[in-house]
Amino acid sequence: MTRLLRSAFIVWIVLRYGLDELLLTSLDKPWLRTVTRILTIGRSLHAPRGQRLRQALESLGPIFVKFGQVLSTRRDLLPQDVADELALLQDRVPPFDSAIAVATIERAFRRPLADLFEQFEHTPVASASIAQVHFAVVRDRQGKSREVAVKVLRPGMLPVIDKDLDLMRMMAGWLEAISADGRRLKPKEVVAEFDKYLHDELDLVREAASAAQLRRNMAGLNLVLIPEMFWDLCAPDVIVMERMQGIPINQTERLREAGVDLKQLARDGVTIFFTQVFRDGFFHADMHPGNIQVSLAPDTFGRYISLDFGIVGTLTEFDKEYLAQNFTAFFRRDYKRVAQLHIESGWVPSNTRVDELESAIRAVCEPYFDRPLKELSLGMVLMRLFQTSRRFQVEIQPQLVLLQKTLLNIEGLGRDLDPDLDLWNTAKPFLETWMVEQLGPQKLIAGLRDQAPRYARLVPELPLLLHEALRRRHPDDQREELLALLAEQRRTNRLLQGLIWAGVGFALGLVVMQWLVRVRIG
Repeated sequence: MTRLLRSAFIVWIVLRYGLDELLLTSLDKPWLRTVTRILTIGRSLHAPRGQRLRQALESLGPIFVKFGQVLSTRRDLLPQDVADELALLQDRVPPFDSAIAVATIERAFRRPLADLFEQFEHTPVASASIAQVHFAVVRDRQGKSREVAVKVLRPGMLPVIDKDLDLMRMMAGWLEAISADGRRLKPKEVVAEFDKYLHDELDLVREAASAAQLRRNMAGLNLVLIPEMFWDLCAPDVIVMERMQGIPINQTERLREAGVDLKQLARDGVTIFFTQVFRDGFFHADMHPGNIQVSLAPDTFGRYISLDFGIVGTLTEFDKEYLAQNFTAFFRRDYKRVAQLHIESGWVPSNTRVDELESAIRAVCEPYFDRPLKELSLGMVLMRLFQTSRRFQVEIQPQLVLLQKTLLNIEGLGRDLDPDLDLWNTAKPFLETWMVEQLGPQKLIAGLRDQAPRYARLVPELPLLLHEALRRRHPDDQREELLALLAEQRRTNRLLQGLIWAGVGFALGLVVMQWLVRVRIG
């Protein structure tokens, strides 16, 4: 019954804001115009289409608002008026009553507002689908007054999100039941991933911890600023962080007037993204313009400012290596290697012909090389890749959905900053250098160093473990065990000598290979 009521509400919102009329009028069929006129009888649809779409998404709740936020970054796919209106969803969702925010803060810390802050601005500076932000002043542990931003969770979010996710799970089940292609796309697993990230976003302590991790990871890069968290004032529904001063990244005219190099800013954005993904395996996964600013302070001029860490993505070592190899092969236009990687990973059936998959990938990707962002749409590339994947029964990997979404965000930001940016050539040196580091002797030495404490604990225990094992056996068995142990020790000594020489040869080979790769890159 709950699902039925929610479905009915969605249909009602669609009809109320005339989204059906927007869809039908976008289709170039004469008979559909007649259908549209009939369906719109008695409805007042005088508001601009972008405004109606934005209001509908706001009415449908946080999941749909986030969908609109992603759409707003794709100005290559949307009309200008619609994209401008959807951009308002990034930080201008209607705020909730500040009295509720104050009550939430006082309940979280069990203290009056005046005891927590020297100043508190009751009018929110930003309001999004999950939370809203107030500026304040707090005294830190050293007794210094610090300007802070107070993020307060929007009340009643969990039931709304759970209802929408329940509906999405039901629809995913329908898709899998009626379509073999639906099973390949793994809609249930994709919804489960979305469920996980949305519920994580409702725990603001988790967001604060993610911000702290990103701040540590990015400390030496000198390209991005991430606010410091005030852990004494962090709770599941309220967090307090350093206030950041900057210009929103989508206000390109203001940035240009301030002297910011937009082309360099675009290249830095690509570097930040690939560093977080491939070096750290931990990346900001909600990089729409509402969450990105640019610093104008003299000591940090031109650096990115990242905000809102409710959604972060993670990748395993296997995911990172697999993706890096795919990207590197792709940038070299080695489509055969891309096809082989898909088969080796099990993403396509093992009996897939490499040459056929190679040819299909080449047909999708080749037309887009050596073209600036203004002539390139990763959305279109992904769409054509999905069409190709259907033919070859490629299994969609749910853990990479956030990565795809973030890559589209990066493309949208890059297009606004520098339409002439060559995304491929900007990313290629970074990935090739990363691959050299993964295959080089430094990686081997680092792995041995990481495992050294474990070996150091195990080695002293081996004689005692051996003695205990032998003591429990019969004397005759012990003699046989000792003789066998001596023989095995001789074989082990010979094997260790061989391994040492092999290790020396392997290390020398890695050094030579690394030199050859660097020569090739150079």
